[in-house]
Amino acid sequence: MPIITFQTSGKSIEVPQDANLLRTSIRHEGSVPFKCGGGLCGTCKVRIVDGNGNLSRIMKKEVDRLGQEKLDQGFRLACQTFVTGDVTIAWGEQDIERLNKIAQRRINAASQ
Repeated sequence: MPIITFQTSGKSIEVPQDANLLRTSIRHEGSVPFKCGGGLCGTCKVRIVDGNGNLSRIMKKEVDRLGQEKLDQGFRLACQTFVTGDVTIAWGEQDIERLNKIAQRRINAASQ
């Protein structure tokens, strides 16, 4: 069974094949930050430290929220990503704050 290592929180969890990164974090207190859980806000952005080839294909919501440049740098949305093998992920406050501001601007613009 694959192992997800949450580098930032220091946890490693053995998971079934095709486990979702965010759901695993929530169930096992991996501490990946999140708000919506559906690919809309971008809060659950993580950096793939190791095991990028052991992940599901990139979803359209990830392209929309992160952009191709961030995806090319190894970032993914935990809510949209499923594991097929061992993976190590990390996340940082600075990136999360920036994405929260962008998401809030999009929400504000959509509600006007």
